Amino acid sequence: MQVFERGWLSSNNILFTGTQTALVDSGYLTHAPQTLALVQHALQGRPLDLLVNTHLHSDHCGGNALLQQHYDCRTVIPASEAGKVRDWDEDALSFIATGQQCARFGFDATLSAGQTIRLGDMDWQALGAPGHDPHSLILYCPAERLLISADALWENGFGVIFPELDGESGFAEARATLELIATLDVRLVIPGHGAPFADIGKALATAFSRLDYLAADPVRNAQNAIKVLLKFLLLERQQLALDQVAIVLGGMPLVQESNRRFLQLPMEELAQWAMAQLVRVGAAQVQARLLVNRD
Repeated sequence: MQVFERGWLSSNNILFTGTQTALVDSGYLTHAPQTLALVQHALQGRPLDLLVNTHLHSDHCGGNALLQQHYDCRTVIPASEAGKVRDWDEDALSFIATGQQCARFGFDATLSAGQTIRLGDMDWQALGAPGHDPHSLILYCPAERLLISADALWENGFGVIFPELDGESGFAEARATLELIATLDVRLVIPGHGAPFADIGKALATAFSRLDYLAADPVRNAQNAIKVLLKFLLLERQQLALDQVAIVLGGMPLVQESNRRFLQLPMEELAQWAMAQLVRVGAAQVQARLLVNRD
């Protein structure tokens, strides 16, 4: 098993090279050639047999199409997303809502919570992990005490609780997912973003504290989501004209809905606030009428 730690625009990719080769998650569309190159280099001429997605946010499945084109690999997705992929409903799949890109891909099979999948000559249990995404799965290998946690648990938090932005339940589901993870015997966590880590107790304590903070005032979750979506845009494009930020944010249905429900700010004011937040924490800088990404 090999982990390609990718950063924040693309999710981590986990490559298995046992009897059957397999990749878990494929990163973002603009990184797809890099994903393919990483896989080719690691496989050293072997084909990629299987591609598995923990969930279908654009940063986890954006490389699917290119990998399928190159390898004709079997692809397994969460069962509850099958209809959306079959019909290629980009709105239901969240790509339109978030203003993000994903090339159309297909699938050969689905995976549901409670099922087992074989990766790297190891048996992995698929566990439902709603919260960040209602359809997300995490993968647990009891024999090796390994957890592929996707965006349900990072070393210092978890992914945006997106359902709450649309008025649906998400905080309770995220808590239940963390409580489920706390019952597992885990020696190493491989998160969707960030380095693998061993201290799951510390990570869970951080995540529960973060969840309590967000759930206490849902405005905080909305603010965090808007900052994250703007940062994602900067990671993709590297810079935005200052006078375009409000236009770009206003073109995202998810930002519009979050603002309507929670913040109720003029879009120009919301854009100024979001830019100031990124600059304040060193995630962006203003240069000559441009908002420029900082890593």
